[in-house]
Amino acid sequence: MQLVNAHVADQSIDTLVSSVSEPLDSPANRGPVDAGLIATSPLVHMLARQMCVRIAIKTKGRILLIDPADIITVEAKGNYVLLRHTLCSHMLRESISSIEEKLIPHGFVRIHRSVLVNSAFVVELQPWSTGEYILLVKGGGRYRVTRTYKKNLQLLAESWIGTNGFFVE
Repeated sequence: MQLVNAHVADQSIDTLVSSVSEPLDSPANRGPVDAGLIATSPLVHMLARQMCVRIAIKTKGRILLIDPADIITVEAKGNYVLLRHTLCSHMLRESISSIEEKLIPHGFVRIHRSVLVNSAFVVELQPWSTGEYILLVKGGGRYRVTRTYKKNLQLLAESWIGTNGFFVE
């Protein structure tokens, strides 16, 4: 899997730099700002890269660019991973741990040794008496959260309202 930046004309680094530097060059500011300094700013480059991150998948003689936000889950299948997309699924020859590193910044959480979920698609958690959970995602998918990865549920709950004390050990 490759995460790539899809450079749309309106969202290129040059456009971002010019949109940032124009207001700073206005007479209301103390003086002109060097656009070259803004262009070399690590923050500007980081923002530009995150604007259009896509996953490149080779399939049937073409390359598909998929938005990570549209992926519901990633499941390990031997030497491959299965990306369950909102519309279809795609197989990639990559390890789940390497894909995990790339998708964590996009809201993915590991809940099992072979499953990552997109936190935006989680709709319900059901605790079991064994200390494990069943996690339900939009579309009806059910996944077991093992005790090893139970602590990662706290990462999911950080953005939820009303979860104080849910995941006390």
